[in-house]
Amino acid sequence: MAEEQNPSLDEAVTMYLATLSPEQRKGGQQELKKFVRWFGGERLLSELTARAVEDYGQSVSSFVGVGDPVKKLEPVRNFLSYTKKKKLIAVNLAPSLRTTKAKRKLTVKRGHKEADEVHLTADGHAAITSELATLKSQRPHVAEQLRHAAADKDFRENAPLDAAREHQGHLEARIRELEATLKGATIMEGKTTITIRVGIGCTVSLVDLSSGEKLSYKLVSPSESNPSKGKLSIASPTGKALLDREIGAVVEVNAPVGALQYQIEDIKG
Repeated sequence: MAEEQNPSLDEAVTMYLATLSPEQRKGGQQELKKFVRWFGGERLLSELTARAVEDYGQSVSSFVGVGDPVKKLEPVRNFLSYTKKKKLIAVNLAPSLRTTKAKRKLTVKRGHKEADEVHLTADGHAAITSELATLKSQRPHVAEQLRHAAADKDFRENAPLDAAREHQGHLEARIRELEATLKGATIMEGKTTITIRVGIGCTVSLVDLSSGEKLSYKLVSPSESNPSKGKLSIASPTGKALLDREIGAVVEVNAPVGALQYQIEDIKG
C-alpha cells in the first residue's frame, strides 16, 4: 500500500491530485507545483518540518505579485492536511503554513529605542498618516468601553473588562508604532519615466525563468509591505535581490531546492 511507504514529495502530491475532481486539480495544481519545486520533488515527505513549511509560507508573501497569498496557499494547506489524514506523515504541518507581514524593527541603544531608517513612498506615507488619524479617533470610544466594563465591580470574572483592556493595549501599541514610523520616515520622490535601475518605489516586471510566469512588484519599505496588493518589501529575499539591478538582469533568490531565477523585463518609477 502506498500509504505504508515513505513517498517523495512529488509522489505524495501526485497521489493527492488523483483524489481531486478535474476542477479542483485545475485550481490547485499550479500552486502545488511551486511547492514541490521549492523543496525538491525527490525530497522525502517525512523530511518536511514545521519550520521549513512556515518559511515557505512567509516566502509566498514576498513572491506573490497579484492576488491574496492566503488563497495562494490554500491548495498546499489542503495537501498537507491530506498527508496527515492518510498517515503519510506523523505531524499535521498545515497549521504551520501561514503568511506574515514584514514589520519595521526597533533597535535598543543605551536604554533608548532608536527607529531604523524608514523610506516611504508618497502613497505609503499618506496611507500611514490616514490610518494613524483613524486610530486616534477611536480612542474616546475605546475609553468609554473600558469605563463601562469597569463599572462591574466583580473583577474576578469580568471578561468584557479584560477584552476592553486588551483592545486598548493593541490600539495604543499600533498608534506608537505608526508615530515612530512617520517620525523617522524619508519620503522617496516618485518618477513617471522609465528608470534604469531598481529602487524603492519602482514597479518591476519579472518573468520566472523556470515556469515562464510573469510577476509584477512595487518595491516598498517593510512598513508598507502588502503582498496581496503587489507591494514587495525591500527587506524580503526577492526585494534584496532586485535592488539596484537593471532591465534584462537575471536575479537569483535562494530556496531550499536551490536558486530560483527571475529576469527583469521592465522597470518603472
